[in-house]
Amino acid sequence: MTSHLSWMVIRNNSAFLLKKRGVKKPFSTEPLNLTGLNSYKYNGLVHKKVLGINATADNKGFVVSHKKANNERFPVKSHVKTTFKAGARRSLYKLKNFVGKNKYRPELVKPALRKASAILRSQKKPKGPRKARGKKQE
Repeated sequence: MTSHLSWMVIRNNSAFLLKKRGVKKPFSTEPLNLTGLNSYKYNGLVHKKVLGINATADNKGFVVSHKKANNERFPVKSHVKTTFKAGARRSLYKLKNFVGKNKYRPELVKPALRKASAILRSQKKPKGPRKARGKKQE
């Protein structure tokens, strides 16, 4: 089934659909959706190549879940997880290369970097309170 036909089927009827009163655009809770919006562009169910980014279990990095296009008939084999724990700057650089060099969809690079950096920011330890210093004596 083509991706457009799949999208027309699941657009308004999906187990992952989250509609709220007062909000025009519904949200999506599917695991391979980068932004959480229910749109064709970010849907993880209809495209062959998709990305999902989550925090690691020990909160020291992030996990990139991606789909291999060549194992489309075998759903268990098609989902692959890669962990990035090398530090914030290096991990984001590796993620950018991973998405770009593996010929993933170029429109996913920026949302992927945004989500990964938000996860890394949330894992940072908060700074402690500033210590009061005494006055200088003359």
